[in-house]
Amino acid sequence: MPSLHSDEAAEDFVATADLTQYDLSGFKPMRFEIEPKAAALNMRLPASLLDAVKARAKAKGIPYTRYVRMLLETDVAQMR
Repeated sequence: MPSLHSDEAAEDFVATADLTQYDLSGFKPMRFEIEPKAAALNMRLPASLLDAVKARAKAKGIPYTRYVRMLLETDVAQMR
């Protein structure tokens, strides 16, 4: 993949490139967090549960607080 240094360059590349010539199998889906975070949550957990959450988040390559937020968002979205 070429190095793209601006949004315009990326948009131009995607619009004109033949992406079939690139191996995109190593790409991972990415979530963009646009909504501002205006509220906080403070909770007490057993240390073993927090350790397990941190381990899962590390395996996914994200901070554990973002992982917890993603779990909450997924659960709430399923109820809608």
